[in-house]
Amino acid sequence: MSDPLSPRALRLQSELRKASPQSFADRLLEFLQEKGGSRYDEAVTQLEHALQAAWLARQARANAAMVVAALLHDLGHLLMDEFEGRSDFLSNDLLHERIATSFLEAYMPQEVLDAIRLHVPAKRYLCSVDPSYLNHLSSASRRSFALQGGVMSDHERRSMEAEPFLDSALQLRRWDDLAKIAGKAVPAPQAYHADLMEVRLLA
Repeated sequence: MSDPLSPRALRLQSELRKASPQSFADRLLEFLQEKGGSRYDEAVTQLEHALQAAWLARQARANAAMVVAALLHDLGHLLMDEFEGRSDFLSNDLLHERIATSFLEAYMPQEVLDAIRLHVPAKRYLCSVDPSYLNHLSSASRRSFALQGGVMSDHERRSMEAEPFLDSALQLRRWDDLAKIAGKAVPAPQAYHADLMEVRLLA
């Protein structure tokens, strides 16, 4: 099976293995800026979406782990070049949340990893326990909802509720769903450099 990571992501992976906490933060932020210009949806780019989510976490006085989870929750899309020059990116679920979690596993504390890993199931969970939640999703999120599995079964809901960082994942999901406002002014990527260094040291 071919590696799902793009050539640039493979280079980043090699760089991070040898990086100090400061260089780790530098390289990740550079990658976000380099690859984040692709569209997230009809309103914002990937980078705009990530920065809006991180700013929502910061405004909520979240800890560094959750700020970083918000910033990096869709990193998997960029690692695979999933959106690059394509109009059919919603035709297959490439499990971007698992790609990002696997990529970051050696560098992040568990709260960051679990929040990212669960942010897609969290959408399914919220729509399962509150059917009205689906009505508040963007058109892109509604389209991907069925592709990602739709409403959870009773067994899936129980498994989700047993997750230690369920509350973190649900909060990240809510920020994710709000971080899609065209033209919204938020801090630049460098505003999260210290948060990235902090969580790297916690891993």
